[in-house]
Amino acid sequence: MYRIFIYRISTKNEFILNMVMSKAKDKRAARYFKALGHPVRIQIVRQLNDYGACFGGDISSQLPVAPSTTSQHLKILKDAGVITGTIDGPRRCYCIRKEALLDLKDWLKTL
Repeated sequence: MYRIFIYRISTKNEFILNMVMSKAKDKRAARYFKALGHPVRIQIVRQLNDYGACFGGDISSQLPVAPSTTSQHLKILKDAGVITGTIDGPRRCYCIRKEALLDLKDWLKTL
C-alpha cells in the first residue's frame, strides 16, 4: 500500500505578498476601529444601517449632541471610509459603506 502526500511549498515571494496584504488589512481595520471608537459614531453607523441613507440634519436630530458635534463625527467616519457623503442641493446625504463593514467582518474572522 502506497500513500501519496501532496505538499504545497510557498515561495518566498508568496510569503512576502501575504505578509504585505495582511499588514494592509490590519491597517485598514485599525482605521475603521479608530473611527468607530466613540459611542456617538456607533449610533450614527447603526442609524445609517437601519435607514440606508440619511441627511446630516436627520442624523443630528436623533443624537444627544449638537449639530456641529455631529458634523465632526460624520467627518471622522467619512475620512476613515466607514461612510460616504454626497451633496444633494444644500444638504449632504450620508450612507454606510458596506465594503468597510465586510472588511471588518472578514478581519474579525481571522482572529
